[in-house]
Order: sequence, then structure tokens, then C-alpha cells
Amino acid sequence: MTAYSLLILPGDGIGPEVMAEVRKVIDWFQANRGMQFDVSEDLVGGAAYDAHGTPLTDATMARAQAVDAVLLGAVGGPAYDNLDFSVKPERGLLRLRKEMDLFANLRPAQCFDALADFSSLKREVVAGLDILIVRELTSGVYFGTPRGIQADDNPDNEGGRVGINTQRYTSGEIRRVARAAFELARKRSSRVCSMEKANVMESGILWREEVQWVHDHEYPDVELTHMYADNGAMQLVRRPQQFDVIVTDNLFGDILSDAAAMLTGSLGMLPSASLGAPAANGRPKAMYEPVHGSAPDIAGKALANPIACILSFAMALRYSWNEGAAADDLERAVETVLAQGVRTADLMGPEGGTPITTSEMGDRIVAALAAA
Repeated sequence: MTAYSLLILPGDGIGPEVMAEVRKVIDWFQANRGMQFDVSEDLVGGAAYDAHGTPLTDATMARAQAVDAVLLGAVGGPAYDNLDFSVKPERGLLRLRKEMDLFANLRPAQCFDALADFSSLKREVVAGLDILIVRELTSGVYFGTPRGIQADDNPDNEGGRVGINTQRYTSGEIRRVARAAFELARKRSSRVCSMEKANVMESGILWREEVQWVHDHEYPDVELTHMYADNGAMQLVRRPQQFDVIVTDNLFGDILSDAAAMLTGSLGMLPSASLGAPAANGRPKAMYEPVHGSAPDIAGKALANPIACILSFAMALRYSWNEGAAADDLERAVETVLAQGVRTADLMGPEGGTPITTSEMGDRIVAALAAA
């Protein structure tokens, strides 16, 4: 059997702690399901800057390009706030996304029944929620040029500076992420809602027209609706279950996916996948990471929730290695453990629960896998 190659980049803060629990899951699948993983590890973010003076070395970038998938923990922290923008920890993450051409970011927002009361919304609004947000990841306002802060000699401008970022999309960039959304919708409920601001932005007009073109010419069997992104944000908190797959641009996707995340009760529960075009072996270039940040305030205290990182590995099983049954088993194991009432610190709500450590949560999930 060919081994599945995986590069682990634990990163900063709680990254190494949650990644240690993923290692337990990988070891279990190797020992009990006959899978083989070729796992290597390297530095990214602040950890890479501390060691090499850069948030991502060229050697690490080359390793990321060579493997089936990258699993990243988290990057950043207050210790790096005063670094030059060009070497901040987040630049390592952005370089990975850009050079691997990971244009489709998949952000599921799934509400486990045991956590429905942890949402900021009423149980009846979020119970059973299962949304997938597909965010374009390599273009738009985060990458467009011109950009920067420069002097402005307009006498009416107090302070004399102007900040510039450019929202830019091509037809091809929009069409390829739209195709990803339609393909995913076909495996779900065959409904896509495309969100932009076509009422005030030319890039939004192009976005709407190109998504409609892809639908009409290639995916007429999938239901397509359009919605302005600001209304989409309101609808996510008003009636989120109206959505199945949402496809949107880089900026709006960043905002909307975080809003959807809180519907589920905790950022510590949410995984993500960033996918690119297929490599020579047919597998897409891919990076998987939890949605949460590095949480340096709890790093080293055994308080971190490893579930988002474990579920990110489940997404790798599904999208990089076509091991859908194994991914389902892992997700069910997480649900089983949550139903037992055990909780890491971020999940200790008003109804309480049995507090457990980061390591204990990983052990419980592996035990649930073994018992299934």
C-alpha cells in the first residue's frame, strides 16, 4: 500500500498541543485500519521566525509542495506583534496558500447536538445545522495590487496618509471556485447560494455573472441563488438552515465563515480545508487547519480543545485520500465523546459537564474509535 504523505506544521501557541492529539488518531488508523502515513514535521509562523528569521523557509515550502496534504496547527501571538509586516507569522500561512494555489477554502459549520445549547442562538435555530462555506482564497482584496500606505497631499486629509487595497478578480478565478462549490453541493443537498455585493462593486457584478455562467453551462441540476453578502450575514443569524453551500469571495468569506462558526458554539470545534488543482497523482494540493487561533494565553496549560484539529484531519481523510468511511467514523467518534458530557475548558457552558484536559480529549476520541 502506498503511504499517504502528510506534512505537519504545528506552528505557535496551542498548535503543538492540539497536533499531538492528531498524532494519536493517525497512529490508531495505522494500527487498526491498515492505513500507512508518511508523516514529517516542520516549522511555520512564529516558531519558524524564531529559528530562521522567516515565517516560512523555502525548504519548508518545497516540502509542502511535495506531499499529499499539509496539516497546520495555528500561527501568531503577541510576541510577534511588532515584527515588520513582511515577516509576521501570518505571512507564512499566506505564502502556503498562494504558492500552493489553494483557491478553494472549505469551512463547514456543523452543530453537534450535544453543543446546540452553546450557540449564541436558540437551540431550535441551530440544532442539526450543517452548512459548508466555500471561500475563494488566493485573490481578491487580500492579494490585489496596488496596495499599501502612502503619503497623500490632499489638504483636506488630516494626517496626510492614504491606505490602499485593491479588490480584483478574473473570470477564471471566479469560475474555478464556483465549480468547486457546485461539485460539493452535488454530494450534499444540491443547493448553492452565491454571495457578493453586486449592487455597489463591479467585482461583485462580475462575480455574479460568472457564477451564473458556470451554473447555466455546467451545473444546471444544482439550485443556484444569489444574495448580497451583508444580507447573507443577517440571514446566517436569522435562519441559517436555509443554506447548504455558500460560495463567496475572499473578504466576505473571511467574515461570513467566522459568523457561521459562532452558530456552532465554539471556534474550537471547527475545521477547514484549503484545496487547489489536482497534482500529478490526481489528488488536490491541500492544506487543512483548525479555524481557531494560536490562543497563547492558554498555551501549555492543557486547556486547548483539539477537536477542530482532529476534524481537520478527518477532512484530509475525505478530500485528499478518498477515505470517506474513515472520516465518517472519526466524526462520529467526536460526536460520541461530546454526548458523554466531557468538555474542554471552552465548552464548559452554564449546564456544566465533566472537565478534561487536551490530552484526555484526544484519548477519549481514540477510545470511541476503538469501541465503534
